[in-house]
Amino acid sequence: MTAPRTRPAALAGALVLVLVLAGCGLVSSSGTFHDATLPDGARPLDGARITVTSKSFTEGVLLGKITATYLAAAGAEVSDLTGAPGSASSRQAQLNGDADVLWEYTGTGWVNYHNRTETIADPQELWQRVHDIEKSEYDLEWLPPANFNDTYAFGAATPTAERLGVRSLSEVAALPVAERTFCVDDEFFSRSDGFLPMLEKYGIPYNAPNGVPAANVTRMDSGVVYTATAQGAPCNFGMIYTTDGRVKNLNLVVLTDDRKFFLPYSGTAVVRGEIIERYPQLRALLGTISERLTDDLMQELNGRVDIDGEDPADVAYDWLKGEGLVE
Repeated sequence: MTAPRTRPAALAGALVLVLVLAGCGLVSSSGTFHDATLPDGARPLDGARITVTSKSFTEGVLLGKITATYLAAAGAEVSDLTGAPGSASSRQAQLNGDADVLWEYTGTGWVNYHNRTETIADPQELWQRVHDIEKSEYDLEWLPPANFNDTYAFGAATPTAERLGVRSLSEVAALPVAERTFCVDDEFFSRSDGFLPMLEKYGIPYNAPNGVPAANVTRMDSGVVYTATAQGAPCNFGMIYTTDGRVKNLNLVVLTDDRKFFLPYSGTAVVRGEIIERYPQLRALLGTISERLTDDLMQELNGRVDIDGEDPADVAYDWLKGEGLVE
C-alpha cells in the first residue's frame, strides 16, 4: 500500500461487481451490505440519504461495508459504492460530491494529496494538520482518527525475534552485521521514505562498513516477503503493513519503530462538509466505530477476507453484531 496509501473506472450509479485485489487473492464486493437495525430500534438518521464509497483493497472495502451497514441500521438510505478500483475514483467521487463518506489515511492525505515531505511522527498532530488543510481547501471533515495505524513496519517470525532478543528496530540495528538480513519489495526499497533512509535513521546505512551489506538485502514481491519472513529465510526481517491479516496468521512480531521513522497512517472517516452539517449525528455514529478499531482487530478482519475467503459484507455485519452495535 504506501500502506493503503494509494490504491478510475467511472462511477456509474452503483458498482454492480468489483473484483477487489487483496494481498492473497481476489475478493468479490458486490455493492451490497446486510440489513440491520440498532439494538434499541432508534433511527437517528431517518430520512438521510448518504453515499458511502471506499478504495478497492480489502481494508478499505471492509471499512466501507462496516460504515454502510451501520449507517443504514441507523435509518439512512445508503448507496453503497464500496470497492471503487484505484485510489483516484473514490477520492474524486467525494471531491465531486458524488460520495459522502470515505475512509482515508492521514499519511495518504499528507503525502499523496498534499505532497508534503515532512515526517510528523505524532499521529494526533499529523491528523490535525491534514484535517485543517482538507477542511480549508476542500470542505472535507476528517473526523478524529480510529485507533489503528496501517503503516510500514518490519516484522520477524516469533522464533527469530526470540532467538535474537529483538522487539524494536534499534535492537535490530545493534545485532551483528550477519544477522541484519532484510526482505523488501522494489517499491519500498526505492521510496524516498522507504528502506534506505530508514537504515540511515537507525545508523546502519546500506552497503556501508558496519551497516547493512547489499548481500543482506533480498528484493522480492511484497506478497512473498511475508512467507520468507515467517520462514526466517532468506531474511530475519521483512517489510510488512501493520494491519495486514498475514501478521496474525503467520504469527509475526511487529518490531517497534522506536525512532519514529515511519509516517503514521491512521484510519479516518472523512465526510463532506455539507453532509456533516446536515447530519451532525454522523460524528457520534462514526466515532462509535472508530473508537473500536485497533491494529489487532484490523489484522483479524482483513485475515478473514484475504486468508479465509469470507465476503467483506459478511465480516462487517458479523463484527458489528458481535460488538452489539446492530441486530
